[in-house]
Amino acid sequence: MQISVLKELSDNLEGELKFDNLSKTLYATDASVYRKIPLGVAFPKTDNDLKVLLRFATDHDIGLVPRTAGTSLAGQCVGDGIIVDTSRYFTKIIHLNEKKRQVVVQPGVVRDELNRYLKPYGLFFGPNTSTSNRCMIGGMVGNNSSGTTSIQYGVTRDKVVALKTILADGSDAFFEEITKKIFEEKLKVDSLEGKIYKFLYQELSDPKIQQEILSEFPKPTIHRRNTGYAVDELLRSSVFDGNDANFNLCKLLSGSEGTLAFTTEITLQLDELPPEYAAMVATHYSSLEDCLSDVAPVMTHSLHLCEMMDKVILDCTKNNRQQLKNRFFVEGDPAAILMLEVKATSTEKLEQEIENLQKTIQKSGLSYASPVLYGDDIRKAIELRKAGLGLLGNMVGDKKAVACIEDTAVALEDLKDFILEFSEIMAGYKQNAVYYAHAGAGELHLRPILNLKKSSDVAIFRAITADVAKLTKKYKGSFSGEHGDGIVRAEFIPLMIGESNYKLLKRLKSVFDPSCILNPGKIVDAYPMDESLRYEIDRKEPEINTLMDFSDSEGILKAAEKCNGSGDCRKSQHMAGAMCPSYHATSNEKDTTRGRANTLREFLTNSDKPNQFDHEELKEVFDLCLSCKACASECPSNVDIATLKAEFLYQYQETNGYTFRSKLFANSTRSNALGSKFSGLTNAVYDSKILGGILKKVSGVAVERSLPKVYSFNFDNIIQSINSKKVNSCKKVVLYLDEFTKYLDVEVGKDAIHVLQKLGYEVELFYAESGRTYLSKGFLKEAKKLAVKNIEALKPILEKDLPIVGLEPSAILSFRDEYKRLYDDKVLVDRLAKQSFLIEEFLAQEIAVGNISADSFTSEARTVKIHGHCHQKALSNQKVTFDVLNLPKNYKVSIIASGCCGMAGSFGYEKEHYETSMAVGELKLFPAVRKSDVNTIISANGTSCRHQIFDGTGRKALHPITILRQALLA
Repeated sequence: MQISVLKELSDNLEGELKFDNLSKTLYATDASVYRKIPLGVAFPKTDNDLKVLLRFATDHDIGLVPRTAGTSLAGQCVGDGIIVDTSRYFTKIIHLNEKKRQVVVQPGVVRDELNRYLKPYGLFFGPNTSTSNRCMIGGMVGNNSSGTTSIQYGVTRDKVVALKTILADGSDAFFEEITKKIFEEKLKVDSLEGKIYKFLYQELSDPKIQQEILSEFPKPTIHRRNTGYAVDELLRSSVFDGNDANFNLCKLLSGSEGTLAFTTEITLQLDELPPEYAAMVATHYSSLEDCLSDVAPVMTHSLHLCEMMDKVILDCTKNNRQQLKNRFFVEGDPAAILMLEVKATSTEKLEQEIENLQKTIQKSGLSYASPVLYGDDIRKAIELRKAGLGLLGNMVGDKKAVACIEDTAVALEDLKDFILEFSEIMAGYKQNAVYYAHAGAGELHLRPILNLKKSSDVAIFRAITADVAKLTKKYKGSFSGEHGDGIVRAEFIPLMIGESNYKLLKRLKSVFDPSCILNPGKIVDAYPMDESLRYEIDRKEPEINTLMDFSDSEGILKAAEKCNGSGDCRKSQHMAGAMCPSYHATSNEKDTTRGRANTLREFLTNSDKPNQFDHEELKEVFDLCLSCKACASECPSNVDIATLKAEFLYQYQETNGYTFRSKLFANSTRSNALGSKFSGLTNAVYDSKILGGILKKVSGVAVERSLPKVYSFNFDNIIQSINSKKVNSCKKVVLYLDEFTKYLDVEVGKDAIHVLQKLGYEVELFYAESGRTYLSKGFLKEAKKLAVKNIEALKPILEKDLPIVGLEPSAILSFRDEYKRLYDDKVLVDRLAKQSFLIEEFLAQEIAVGNISADSFTSEARTVKIHGHCHQKALSNQKVTFDVLNLPKNYKVSIIASGCCGMAGSFGYEKEHYETSMAVGELKLFPAVRKSDVNTIISANGTSCRHQIFDGTGRKALHPITILRQALLA
């Protein structure tokens, strides 16, 4: 299609239409194995925009692919037409009717954010997917999502009261529950809506068609079913079977994957919040069969959750930084675990529920352990289960757990036999499948491990899917339980419901969408399930040389390919965690971990340039990355974009050159060292409106920024005076004075020496530039030289097994992180990583073993609020800071749920990034600081964080070690 035609369309939209290479790349994939490059991506702002798009698509015979968060697993959100992303503007909660317990929302409202809004009213929306912190209501309706809570609260279809839609011809249609009389009146309406009602009445009134539906569709007792269009649901109304139930076309539209109409408003039925008191019994099993045998008995209880994890999933969590701590309840090495949650209105009733459930478990005798979890421990266990999908993407190499048969649902009484037969099928293909998810609903997510880059495995991909489809049909199950048909399963709908019923669905589609412009290739006339895959088959992979060592992922390309599209990075700032701060500020897909990984994968794979990194699109997606490293721990696949960015910057700049400003920031330690020799003059220049302004302009620094002061101080003199006092030391420590502490945060260094000495430690100083400034600007050769130099200098200290304690998280934690990719001797660098500590980590350990007590500190009451450094959150934890600052008896300490501060070293200084930097700070951190009492101590261990807090709020934040020094008794 000519660019001029798309430009004309763009001019007619109130929203945006993007058709550049980057935008098309970003939307070519979802969370499935498929890839289709679209013509463009539309971001409609109004209903009229949708009507303009519908007219354009009809006139030019192209498809429109509805999309919200793009977390679909079956390929629903990919297509070669125009992607219509409603997640940007259709995001309003329109109206809440407390009396009816109903809410009206637009399709781009995030499920968890809706429940956050509803909580004060004692209400919530029950269906709960593993992607609930970023998936959107429009997508949940499209897929008829269900999730962990369906056994208690039903599926999305059960909750959809009404839908405001735009039909394929651009006409408006409002679908809701109607009586038989109103239905008959609809038959007389001369419009597309009227035609739809006439068609349904003519077809579904036919006894032969009714019988065909009832005999061929999945068992009605299977609540989770999305195979094709839910015409079986429409039969259960007064219009067709004479019962008292009203007719509601929303039953059909739920699960239709955007192939029948565009939805603009959704009315949902809500539930009262679950009972307050909850417990989880986690039954452990030595075999999968034992686990499955217990499902039916435990489901006789009123469970709110009945989820299963198998050994493959559990083993994945052993290597995930974020999830490792959530394994606390796992005993031994179970083949499977059932997570059984009960709730009650009082502690007495809860204990009775637990006792009754435990009796059932004990009666079978199949479980070897059944610990009971309460409170926040339940959330941690659920997070472990929820992370399962993303964790599967963390397998090293090209073999992955592939979503194709992961959505089968059968009646509960058939579950065990179905799984055992399924296991036989998989054994025939020499597959060790992954079993996890919603056991209590008769649905397990079953995934073969395949390499879809090889034609032999693609053949197995199809063969396994076909065989399991036949097995599911044998048990009258649903091949699509909650994830939808999409591309991967739509091909098998004729098998699942019979050819006659499939032809009925095709006729239904043609009435709703005569020109077949709404999400073509899904449900009917399906795309082949083994084509348009994310990777080209049997293609020789490009050779990509990197300076950093990516051997742990078998190279940088596979490091990017670890992203499976699950979209955890699209959660908003209202959710827990810090990933991705720039996305929180912009809401642009390009600013997500997923967007960056997908773009890197695309251009490294398909580049025709000598330097595969030499693409402006890559420069654009990495531009707003703050290198916070939240993705390294919060992304279930541990896609470390900060490290990928450092390598990209190096490779790109090697071809295109290093800018003056990049050189200035990368070498800032040298300028700080020089400036510190004349610190008074330097700081006067920095403070000068004229001279400082000129300096900012020349260096590309935002005029609004304050410049950091530099200082000169001889720390050796303190050590000498301390040692001369012959302090009785209980332990010797090496205090690492990094480039920031030495020249910018001198007082923090003094405080650290003072505190350690007062607590009885002998302090040895180690001066070194960490290389953080080089890493952040892609000067990897210089960073590598420093890493080698520092490790060589530290060898004597490592041999003595002395702890190396650092003050600036971004500096000391580079010893545990980037140095592993820059230094060849892995044994030695691993030893360095194990002996390197944040000062809070070291002190927390010493407190835990009794070497430090509260007796050394004041009993004065103070309130402290902690903002933790991003690298600390990703590579360590904030609890150590919390524990250390709680040492003074009457200190009341809390952690600010602040995410990233937005400064990120040089990022926040750069004039083009200043606005984004401050926007990130305003999301959580600045408001939390501003509303704190003036007497509250704000703690921040990062030098950039302290600077950002001052520039953003005017408050001076203190390093934890400074707070401890102030609390020390004389």
